[in-house]
Amino acid sequence: MSRHRDAAPPVRARVPADIGRPDKIMYGFTGRQLVVLGAAALMLWILWTATADLLPAPVFLGVAVPIAAVAFGLAVGRREGVALDAWLIAAWRAHRRPARLVATTGEISPPPDWVATTTTTAAAGRDVPAPLRLPAQGITADGLVDLGSDGTAALVACSTVNVGLRSTDEQHALVGGFARWLNSLDGPVQIVVASRRVDLATLAEAITANAAGLPHPALERAARAHAAFLHRLGAERELLHRSVTVVVRDRRGPAHTLHRARETARALSACEISAEVLDADATAAALAAAVNPAEAPPPAGLAPTTAVIRGRTASEEF
Repeated sequence: MSRHRDAAPPVRARVPADIGRPDKIMYGFTGRQLVVLGAAALMLWILWTATADLLPAPVFLGVAVPIAAVAFGLAVGRREGVALDAWLIAAWRAHRRPARLVATTGEISPPPDWVATTTTTAAAGRDVPAPLRLPAQGITADGLVDLGSDGTAALVACSTVNVGLRSTDEQHALVGGFARWLNSLDGPVQIVVASRRVDLATLAEAITANAAGLPHPALERAARAHAAFLHRLGAERELLHRSVTVVVRDRRGPAHTLHRARETARALSACEISAEVLDADATAAALAAAVNPAEAPPPAGLAPTTAVIRGRTASEEF
């Protein structure tokens, strides 16, 4: 038989479109929807019992129909993939919170009186900087993110694999290896795929600065031409760098979290994925880039702002 006949069929998996939807409890509604509709029905029933002797039925229906319509819209409506009631609550909380958040360990002093008297939004507290409260309380020496009562989390940087360029047998092996890793999970895991802009100006300037020290004029011309190409490429196109990070969280202690992260890296390596558990400096850089993706993270190894920097004593130098 030919090679194509002996090959296994292509990998195909049927994934339901509503895999992330909550379970339906009654009449096609979820528990959250039944709570919203039940609260609206209870409110209308209380309103009817209180006004039955005062209002005719047609008048009550004219008032009850809009209320029921709003409740039904809140129960079944969705916006940007979020339930409409949850979206409205989040929008209200975001509107009430300060719009400017800064990284600090202490409280921010209140604004001067002239700011509160001249700016309405500052008087309301929304335009005044407020401390940025993150769920992460710190980074351990092993690179684990301390989440307080939620345990610790480890970050595993992963590469990507182009499955479309592989043969059918290789695709089966890659999918099988990834399925084995998914089946081995006994705790929460998050896969984060982020795309960031690539700035080629720094690389082009470094090439231009080192071009004069090359041993041959032809190499210098080639280096300068390559730097000009990088400048032109960065100006004409928007280049993106995609990173894949697997976050492993565990509440049983740092040792269990680190063990699960190493097992994740070992299992993904069977899928021809280069996986590495990030250390403390790399974890800090990844968190800084996630909080502020527009700017490059600060250099690793810097002392915190509260640390006391002292020089070496004479006994330490000799």
